Amino acid sequence: MAFDYKKEYSQFYSPPKTPVIVTVPEMNFLAVCGKGDPNEEGGEYDRAVQLLYGVAYTIKMSHKSSYKIEGFFEYVVPPLEGLWWQEGVKGVDYSRKDSFSWISMIRLPDFVQKQNFEWAITEAARKKKMDFSPVQFFTYDEGTCVQCMHLGPYDDEPATVHMMEQYAKENGYAIDINDKRHHHEIYLSDPRKTDASKLKTIIRHPVRKL
Repeated sequence: MAFDYKKEYSQFYSPPKTPVIVTVPEMNFLAVCGKGDPNEEGGEYDRAVQLLYGVAYTIKMSHKSSYKIEGFFEYVVPPLEGLWWQEGVKGVDYSRKDSFSWISMIRLPDFVQKQNFEWAITEAARKKKMDFSPVQFFTYDEGTCVQCMHLGPYDDEPATVHMMEQYAKENGYAIDINDKRHHHEIYLSDPRKTDASKLKTIIRHPVRKL
């Protein structure tokens, strides 16, 4: 059976609907940086997601090619994630989606090294006749965070964020969003196939001890 990060690391991918404090270890990702409204059809965000999955599945299926990755095991591609921020805004202003800067990303298995990533970029470009150069090998050490499962539309996230902020304060923490630690979302549902009321999104905010 293929290794599933969501199941094996449930503390990071299956939090309760009430906030919890979690310490997230350093992880490697495929990542594409961009700006603008993620809801723009055919926009920069859509293109970024297409590029990420193109490389992610090239790595996942590498064992069927002549290229062999040391330590490879079969796995389920982890969910899409995103880091989000806006200039001059502490947190997120959901009414100004066009002002977003973001890093869209997919977690890499630990066995994927930089040279394997570089092979995958070249291989994906060869097979799909596309430019995959925007995809980066990105290491993120997130540290201590407050996180919560948000159920429902993305535009309803402020209520969940408020609950997380209150929980953090009550437990001796302050939200620590800055130019290196960002509002973080992990998407467990495909919005193209899921009713907005049933969307599952993990929201994670960095914190520091008061």
